[in-house]
Amino acid sequence: MADSATTLRDVPIGETVKVVKLTGEGALKRRIMDMGLTKGTDVTVRKVAPLGDPIEVTVRGFELSLRKDEAQSVLVA
Repeated sequence: MADSATTLRDVPIGETVKVVKLTGEGALKRRIMDMGLTKGTDVTVRKVAPLGDPIEVTVRGFELSLRKDEAQSVLVA
């Protein structure tokens, strides 16, 4: 499992982690929360594009693509 200083951007493909905290501000934080990424939610990294952007994850049973900057603002453990 990842440590508490790890962001969703750094999680290897195939690993499942739990959201610890959202560090984004304002509209970015609200958008991430609206997509289902809230504290305590399990997230599995499915794919990463060849250049690293976007990252495809599974959250609450559905597939979601996040930009690197969005994934950077999600702290996981």
